[in-house]
Amino acid sequence: MTDPLSDVLALLRPRSYVSAGFDAGGAWSVGFPHNVGIKCYAVVSGACWLVVDGVADPIALKGGDCFLLPGGRTFRLASDPALPATASTEIFGAPRIGNVVTLNGGGDLFLVGSRFVLSGSHAEILLAMLPPVVHISKESEQAALRWSVERMMLELQQQRPGSFLIAEHLAHMMLVQALRLHMDEGAGGVGWLFALADKQMGAAIGAMHAAPAQRWTLQSLAERVHMSRSAFALRFKQMVGMSAMDYLTRWRMLLAGDRLANSSDPISVIAPALGYESESAFSTAFKRVMGCAPRQYKA
Repeated sequence: MTDPLSDVLALLRPRSYVSAGFDAGGAWSVGFPHNVGIKCYAVVSGACWLVVDGVADPIALKGGDCFLLPGGRTFRLASDPALPATASTEIFGAPRIGNVVTLNGGGDLFLVGSRFVLSGSHAEILLAMLPPVVHISKESEQAALRWSVERMMLELQQQRPGSFLIAEHLAHMMLVQALRLHMDEGAGGVGWLFALADKQMGAAIGAMHAAPAQRWTLQSLAERVHMSRSAFALRFKQMVGMSAMDYLTRWRMLLAGDRLANSSDPISVIAPALGYESESAFSTAFKRVMGCAPRQYKA
């Protein structure tokens, strides 16, 4: 049996495209472009600043810190956030696998990171569930990531047989661990991840993911988590940003999109498997959520 976070990451189908190290010295600023993917970094030693598009204040990073950028926004890493940025393509060139890139002789900052390319369909809908930045700075939380970071650093530096595969698996571990820590740190916050961490909302989301074809209603979901119908409806919308029924429909359509893209199942099979008695009702819901008819999507 899976869980909602695993379900979403499975639909995103993240694969580590680049796992590399960055060793910088002196005064520097590097700008990174928008991408449809997830970036995950850990500062092994030294310090720098992180500036993310749409996030008000620069974030100070120090040795041990980890950060995740799930939304693909443009961002800068710099020794001083006031410095003009050099494009990352000028520093890093073509994508490198397992390399350590040195800037200005290095020595002041060393970080390792991975870029995850997302091969799943409609990644933007799924990524909207995740926060723009996850910053892990508490020492007690860093311990959970430290082994993965240190092991990745060794693999990148030593370049032994199998290093690329090990670095890729470590990157996936860092991704899940960072999201877990963000969930734990933000208990009581607003957003899909925080809703998963909430005992009652997490149970409701888990029930919908475990049985998407079930004829869920507000009443049955509320009873499942021992709440009144009205209290459940209000709390779910406040935490997740949409109603429980809208969430259920969207999740069903994301599953449908995945099956249309990656299987030979016809609509007549997919529709009832996701709780729809007629193909027309399924097609109407699919077009509303995904922006096109199921047959167009499959084509």
